[in-house]
Amino acid sequence: MKINTILLWVLGVFLLTNTAVALGVEESGQGTPQAVVPVDRYDFEPLPEGSEVVHNFIIQNKGTAPLIIEKVKTG
Repeated sequence: MKINTILLWVLGVFLLTNTAVALGVEESGQGTPQAVVPVDRYDFEPLPEGSEVVHNFIIQNKGTAPLIIEKVKTG
């Protein structure tokens, strides 16, 4: 019987904590951004040296706040 009581208390605290966190995000209107890059790699065909090539990568924001991209690094 004591184990059931302890489990209920732990479950109750867990639910209250998660509910408070979830409501805090919704009330503040902040949310979080979530960057999604459907295709994160592109292999260019061989080109003559000095050729300029361009490829656009699509970045989607699937989150609930604006996504701000401050730095991009090519690799």
